Amino acid sequence: MTRVLVDDRYRGTHGIGRYAAEVLPRLTVPWQDLGLDGTPFRPTDAFRSVPSAAAPDAVVYSPGYGALVRARRQLLTLHDLIQLQAPGLSRWKFAAYYAGPVRRVVRRAGVVLTVSETSARALREWVEDDAVEIVNAGNGCSDAFFPGDAADAADPYLLFVGNGRAHKNLDTVLDALGSARDVRLVAVVPAGEITELSARATQRGVGARVRWVSGVDDEQLAGLYRGAAATVMPSMLEGFGLPALESIRCGVPVLYWAGCEAVAEIVGERGWAVSSPDDAHEWADALTGAVSSARRVDPPEGYDWGRTARIVSETISRMLG
Repeated sequence: MTRVLVDDRYRGTHGIGRYAAEVLPRLTVPWQDLGLDGTPFRPTDAFRSVPSAAAPDAVVYSPGYGALVRARRQLLTLHDLIQLQAPGLSRWKFAAYYAGPVRRVVRRAGVVLTVSETSARALREWVEDDAVEIVNAGNGCSDAFFPGDAADAADPYLLFVGNGRAHKNLDTVLDALGSARDVRLVAVVPAGEITELSARATQRGVGARVRWVSGVDDEQLAGLYRGAAATVMPSMLEGFGLPALESIRCGVPVLYWAGCEAVAEIVGERGWAVSSPDDAHEWADALTGAVSSARRVDPPEGYDWGRTARIVSETISRMLG
């Protein structure tokens, strides 16, 4: 009988969804789907009945943060704690959820997975239990992201990949475009946000210089990275920063806020750090400089999905005993 049950409800185009889609097929331990319906992101999901996971020797693995308190042992992947930190979210709801079901499941398992050293440090402070092992399994990057032809110097643009939530800090870039009058931006965002984000750009008088894109696959996204002079990632909080990794894997530098530790951890010298998170004039100068630089960077080593899946598999195996 398979002792490893996987909550296979996470796959999708969002960050955790992409992680799940890459890691789960690569697991080296035999597993079967836990077979749950609905979404793992609903707080009440934490208290649902999971009879198959109640066996003494069963281990449930979740590639996200959805805690199941009725499972005897559950290994979570906590990518970050942004829901407890970012403005604009219902933090009191998340605080109760993390302090209750999530912390209970993590402490009972005695181990939790994450994706970066930045997140590992945050989790160590949050869990308040030195007996809990925090394993940084890292993140991978699709094979679609590799260097190609350089950007067209005659028609340069900057690329943003993300969403319109406050911690992604897109408004600072839109504000900066008001002064960086020769800069164009291509923004890859969820389709459902385009109307609102387009209105934000129009209100600032820069709507004509922003092209909104959604629904692209990895190959199309990689093409957008390669065609850009640089990728802009002004986030104030990130648990990892996958767009930054994808960009430098394509040989394209990243413009980011120096205070975002997770992005700085990935980019290093393969881009430019802006000292202020919200100074539109400083960002305008940085945008203009990035467009005119014609710079390309060497892709980093590592960041392999196979390696991440092996670490996850080894952690599950240790829990099985």
